[in-house]
Amino acid sequence: MADNATTGPVELGADMDYAEHEKTYSLFLGLTKYIALITAALLIAMAFGFFTAAGFISSTILFILICAVGAYLLR
Repeated sequence: MADNATTGPVELGADMDYAEHEKTYSLFLGLTKYIALITAALLIAMAFGFFTAAGFISSTILFILICAVGAYLLR
């Protein structure tokens, strides 16, 4: 059978910058965490505003309250 393995040195490319990778991944996780919180708070506030007699102002206050408590808990 034919052997397709290279006989010369294998080029691996540039060295990885692991510190920058960890920093970027931490930022991604943080953004994902807070975007999920805002999305859930928005859905809960919309349901509260649409399906009860509370109205827009009450649902806005609920949205802000959920975001504040969630941000405190996610720290």
